Amino acid sequence: MSCSVAIPSSPVFSPSRRPLSCKAASASASPESVSVSVSSPAPSTAGSPLRPFGLLRAQIREEASPSPKTSSAAPSAAAGSMLKRRRPAPLMVPVDGAAAAAAAAAAVAAVESDPSNEVEEEGDEFAAYCRRGRGRRRVEMEDRHVAQVALGGDPQVALFAVFDGHGGKNAAEFAAQNMPKFMAEEVRKVDGGDSDKIEGAVKKCYLKTDEEFLKREESGGACCVTALLQKGGLTVSNTGDCRAVLSRAGTAEALTSDHRASREDERERIENLGGFVVNNRGTWRVQGSLAVSRGIGDAHLKQWVVADPDTRTLLVDPQCEFLVLASDGLWDKVDNQEAIDIARPLCIGNDKASRMAACRRLVETAGSRGSTDDISVLIIQLQKFSGSS
Repeated sequence: MSCSVAIPSSPVFSPSRRPLSCKAASASASPESVSVSVSSPAPSTAGSPLRPFGLLRAQIREEASPSPKTSSAAPSAAAGSMLKRRRPAPLMVPVDGAAAAAAAAAAVAAVESDPSNEVEEEGDEFAAYCRRGRGRRRVEMEDRHVAQVALGGDPQVALFAVFDGHGGKNAAEFAAQNMPKFMAEEVRKVDGGDSDKIEGAVKKCYLKTDEEFLKREESGGACCVTALLQKGGLTVSNTGDCRAVLSRAGTAEALTSDHRASREDERERIENLGGFVVNNRGTWRVQGSLAVSRGIGDAHLKQWVVADPDTRTLLVDPQCEFLVLASDGLWDKVDNQEAIDIARPLCIGNDKASRMAACRRLVETAGSRGSTDDISVLIIQLQKFSGSS
């Protein structure tokens, strides 16, 4: 008889036992011949004392293998083979086209129904009309205006202003709410009607408005134009591209100059401060970002986009008929003389309803020519504030 002995693969022990089997020898085999063979490992039995080591080795092999091996024979439950955890398939939620369209329509309707989209205000000396840009879906109205007669309780002082926000309404709203208070404080400090002192007070008001807004650490900025009327004098100031245009006996006279990055003097000022101005898609921009070079706010560009206004003072004489303050939504589509020509027939009669109609006509003219920006127009009847009245 010939015996076949299975030798374990480990020199010390094997995690699973190998069976020792005796096979019947053939008739021609020699009694002395003994064949030794190594059998393939068999799965450990459930009662094996070495079962933990078998499980550990199976786990190590499975983790080290780049891909799981497939076998025709299913592993026994006693072997305790471990399966890898797989990420569950993503949950696909079908989108209801009708529901999405309804939600979008509701969002548009909410924006369109906002009462701040269209603002009217009028008094004995002025009329103001502001309208959100018709082509700007889901964007809030960013323009604001101020019309305060008897500023700070002084019947001889009045302040009118238009603010055009960019990057949100925050800066324009803050300036409209706080600049009248700051202006009244600064004007009270001035003795007499000296124009230089008045212009200095206006500059301090602009810089204080900018400083206080920056403390809020809010985003966005605002262009602005202001008209301060005091004892027959008119002081007009601006930062950015809001503009003031005077009707002098029917002739348009621009009292401000737009602060745009395309202006040569503004570009030099910015470059001297270490900044740069580049042409981005046909528009010159500060640091490749903002098209205006002065304004309230714009904290991320404050080193170059300053709040220091340009200011001009003149006396209100009988030829000074009315003043138009407006945001760039108007001036981008209507030039200075055309604005005076449109408004003058409605403003000469000194009627409140006619002045409001003039404001509306200017806004509608710009809109009909393709302006999608917010448009604010404020018309002031200057004869009410002339030195002879």
